[in-house]
Amino acid sequence: MKQLNFGRLVLGAVLACGLAAPALADDALKAAIANPARTPANAERDGARHPYETLTFFGIKPNMTVVELAPGGGWYTEILGPYLRKDGKLIAAGNTPTSANENVRKAAVRFQERLNAVPASYDKVVLGAFEPNNNVFSYAPKGSADMVLTFRNIHNWIGNGDASLKALFASVYDSLKPGGVFGVVEHRLPAGVAQDAKASSGYVHEAYVIKLAESAGFKLAARSEINANPKDKADHEGGVWALPPTYTNKDKDRAKYQAIGESDRMTLKFVKP
Repeated sequence: MKQLNFGRLVLGAVLACGLAAPALADDALKAAIANPARTPANAERDGARHPYETLTFFGIKPNMTVVELAPGGGWYTEILGPYLRKDGKLIAAGNTPTSANENVRKAAVRFQERLNAVPASYDKVVLGAFEPNNNVFSYAPKGSADMVLTFRNIHNWIGNGDASLKALFASVYDSLKPGGVFGVVEHRLPAGVAQDAKASSGYVHEAYVIKLAESAGFKLAARSEINANPKDKADHEGGVWALPPTYTNKDKDRAKYQAIGESDRMTLKFVKP
């Protein structure tokens, strides 16, 4: 008599019932998050930013080609770099040394120096040109990326106008393979609060972000409350920057903002058909 594979039987039963199979733990991602090369101040914010849950929700795998748009100081780059180093590829799409803008070139040099300081983790990170203010979107060949990610950046791009936003989202769409994922985390403005044309508070309506992505051809695959914070009412003097870690109002009402914590954020997963 053939020996039955119990694991396969269980999985078959789960699928037959129309239930999702349980997700396997991503030990490589956990190791990247626990990497001692990360900046200590960045690691201290994991409890507010939920990197494991967020990246798992987007469906990241270590063999993917991933684009991180506007990595800024590299908070997520510190996780994505070592995670994708062996079998995948990370393109940090932001400032580049070849930019026509001197300030952008200088920022690119600083970012590259930071990567060079820890070659065992970040030596294979590739820089791509992404300058929304200058309508430069040259970071990945068409149809080459498995995933494009952006964290708390869309509010920075809204003031560039509809034409620039359209070109930006089109560049994301074009860079992805069919079935590729566009993952977005952004400060969330309550639906009942008016959003100004430049999103100057740093908060954006979730419906507006969805509309932008769908207008570019994306389909909303899922949304998550991983990064939600019901304490944040998005009504602060100084906008989202009143909250930690920025504390733009310095000591004024600092205890109040500290009690609120980091911003309420939407977490959206889009897919290119």
